[in-house]
Amino acid sequence: MNHPLVDVNRRLGGIAYGGDYNPEQWPRETWHEDVRLMREAGVNLVTVGVFSWSRIQPRPGTYDWSLTDEILDLLHEHGIAVDLATPTAAPPPWFTRLHPDSRPVTASGTRLAHGSRQVFCPSSPDYADASDAVVEALATRYGSHPAVVMWHVHNEWGNHNALCYCDVSAEAFRVWLQERFGSLDALNEAWGTDFWSQRYGAWDEIDPPRETTAFRNPGQELDYRRFSSDALLARHRAETSILRRIAPHLPLTTNVMGTLEKKIDGFAFAAATDFVSVDHYLPAADEDGHIDLALNADLARGMAAGRPWLVMEHSTSAVNWQGVNIAKRPGETRRNSLTHLARGADGLMFFQWRQSRAGAEKWHSAMLPHGGTGSRVWKEVKALGAELATLGEVTGSRVTAEVAILFDWHSWWALELQARPSDRLNYLDAVRDWYEALWTLNITCDLVPPGSPDLARYRAVLAPGLYLLSDNDAAHLTRYVEQGGHLAVGCFSGVVDTHDRMHPGAHPGALREVLGLVVDEYLPLREGEHALTEDGARVRRLTERVEPRGCDTVLRFADTPDGGPARGGPAVTRHAHGRGTAWYTAGRLAVPTLRELVRTVCEEAGAAPVLDAGPGLEAVRRTGGQHGYLFLINHTEEPMSVPLPTAAVALAGTEVVAGQALVPPGGVAVVREDLAAAVPAHTARDDRQGASA
Repeated sequence: MNHPLVDVNRRLGGIAYGGDYNPEQWPRETWHEDVRLMREAGVNLVTVGVFSWSRIQPRPGTYDWSLTDEILDLLHEHGIAVDLATPTAAPPPWFTRLHPDSRPVTASGTRLAHGSRQVFCPSSPDYADASDAVVEALATRYGSHPAVVMWHVHNEWGNHNALCYCDVSAEAFRVWLQERFGSLDALNEAWGTDFWSQRYGAWDEIDPPRETTAFRNPGQELDYRRFSSDALLARHRAETSILRRIAPHLPLTTNVMGTLEKKIDGFAFAAATDFVSVDHYLPAADEDGHIDLALNADLARGMAAGRPWLVMEHSTSAVNWQGVNIAKRPGETRRNSLTHLARGADGLMFFQWRQSRAGAEKWHSAMLPHGGTGSRVWKEVKALGAELATLGEVTGSRVTAEVAILFDWHSWWALELQARPSDRLNYLDAVRDWYEALWTLNITCDLVPPGSPDLARYRAVLAPGLYLLSDNDAAHLTRYVEQGGHLAVGCFSGVVDTHDRMHPGAHPGALREVLGLVVDEYLPLREGEHALTEDGARVRRLTERVEPRGCDTVLRFADTPDGGPARGGPAVTRHAHGRGTAWYTAGRLAVPTLRELVRTVCEEAGAAPVLDAGPGLEAVRRTGGQHGYLFLINHTEEPMSVPLPTAAVALAGTEVVAGQALVPPGGVAVVREDLAAAVPAHTARDDRQGASA
């Protein structure tokens, strides 16, 4: 059975390409120009109806389908398929007027007003009834329309209303807690409520963690994060249930708002779709933005369990929501788009098709800018569409990684609660540093949860920040090492359990045995302070006083601030455990030091780079059948000549001369490799892989 997104692309005749289409913003005569220009740009798929609720249901119980009918028919007539959205991300004014208590409430008790999008409490029964009704009507009307090839459920769940603290949410939270814990005794134990006399004697005594006099209970806050994500997920499942009942032949997805967003558990939402789609926006002109883009893409692929995924939104140029909205440089949109494609995306969509004249996002770039077809952006959009039309054979191929980075929303939520050793231990900073170390080595990785059942297939697993680690996941990682895996763990990991309670005994409680050490004390550093390792690198934010209990020290501290680890104390350790090896970093290491550590771990594990290329060249390979598709992305201002490992044919952005691909400055080259003629970088899996598969 084919993957649903591959099936969609087959219907489209190639890689999905297009964007959000909002014809309700424009007069009818503009629509015909739109479809003509869409064809000219190579657009084959548009998202329709994301914010159309007030149009299709202007009053309670009254539907007006005339605009949507005409638009879907027009698009179908011109061979453009539709990703039809449920409009539930923006309730209309009449709904809020009828149900004022449906509006979300902040932690300080302020009820937010209508006037933006996602102005609803995820637990509101009135919102649930109204949204279910409009989804039912929409699916009944268009579930068999020939233009519609997929459903777009809601839009960016939780982007603006991830946390609501109203009384309705409080009641829903209590129900969720009863299902989670079963008894008040179990809840009191998990939250440690004997501290500060918080012990609960009745469920209705429990409220959301609203603003209070001092620190809030961390277990309560963590569970409220989980509840809030689950409340949104319940609404997602309610909508998908209706769509599957009425139109089971159509695949469905929802666009997760940025994979590196803290608001919802992305892995949970990914599991509730037919294929993963994400929105990705990065600060234009960010010097390292291309690394962040690659990280987002690899996490999207991890959420998709390695299967094809879709970029539902990204920008052709500037956005509208940053303090200073910098335009993308010439060629940057192509480079960004093809990087997503390289890392497993099978479709590239933008927000939006035609740039708005009015509203909050009129300064957000689009495929067709205010300046029309004479603009630079339009010319780049048109050229990209033509190029994607030549790359259709890539769709359905996969990226195969030999290294995994462990990523966990629950650990992120827990680490950044109040009253930690330091508020400078940002979760994403740690993940980004470890990822950058891999990226600079051209070693491809998947980002997967700690409990992933597929860990055994990775030669090396990196865990940059697992502050929270359940007993089951700790045992899973220990088995991975015992069976021959190579595990590298970042500082301040394995500290607390799933309830944010300290693991018993010395730190790092959940990982002491596999790492072969104890942490005597965590030693945060002030702003501007640093320690030095013996290779001359600086360690910032946190150091640790580590006592080896079987591990070897491979890098030592050379100099530390007063009260820090002793000179000569362990900064990086290595522990042979079972048939494998576990590494640990006793501080927030600088990227150059991490790079050398990661290089060593991967070499020992037998995980090879895609290409041993020079600085500034990003290399990613997709494979399908007997072909490899090698993407070479030049992030420098100089041309590059890249030796190819096997016979190859140029597909885009290059020519192959004497076995070398020529990649222009800031350019992207795509070549098709003959894998049957390739000499593998290393042979079949080692004994560990066979024993633990």
